[in-house]
Amino acid sequence: MARLVVDDKTRLGDWEADTVIGKGHRGVLVTLTERVSKLNFAVSIMRKEPELTKDAIIEVLTPFKQWVHTITFDNGREFCGHQAIAKTLGCSTYFAKPYHSWQRGLNENHNGLLRQYFPKNEPLDTVTQEEVDSAITALNHRPRKTLNYKTPWEVFCKMTGMNLNTEVSQ
Repeated sequence: MARLVVDDKTRLGDWEADTVIGKGHRGVLVTLTERVSKLNFAVSIMRKEPELTKDAIIEVLTPFKQWVHTITFDNGREFCGHQAIAKTLGCSTYFAKPYHSWQRGLNENHNGLLRQYFPKNEPLDTVTQEEVDSAITALNHRPRKTLNYKTPWEVFCKMTGMNLNTEVSQ
C-alpha cells in the first residue's frame, strides 16, 4: 500500500538515493532527492563503502526526519546498511528493480545535473564538501517547469513550514 503512495508522488517525504562515482573510482557523492519538492542533497565520501554511505545518509536526513517516509535505493552494495538507515530515520526502504533506473528517475536526472559541476572525466576525491554544497544550493535554487517555475527550495520550505536558510546549515 505505501508503495502506491510513493509512486503517486503526492506525499512529501519519499526520497530516492544513489551514488555518483569519480573517474577511476576516486571519490563518491551520495545523492538524495525528494520526489515531490525535488529537493536534492549530496555528500562527499572517500570510498563507496556501506558504512560511509549509511552515515552520510543519516547525517543529511536526520534534520528532516519527520519528512522521511521512504527511501528508494539502487541495488549497489553500498546501500546494504539500509536497515540501520530505516531504524535511525523511522522510515521504510525499498530497492529499484535491477536495470530499472527509471524507478529512481528523478534522482538519476539530478545526478546528471550535478555532473555539470563535477564531470565524469574528473575524480571526486579532491572535491570538498563546500564545493558540493555550492553546486547543490545552485540546483535547489534553479526554477523548475514541473514546479510551476518555483525552486525545489521554495516548494520544500512552503510544504514543511521550515526556513532552510536558518534552521539547517547546508
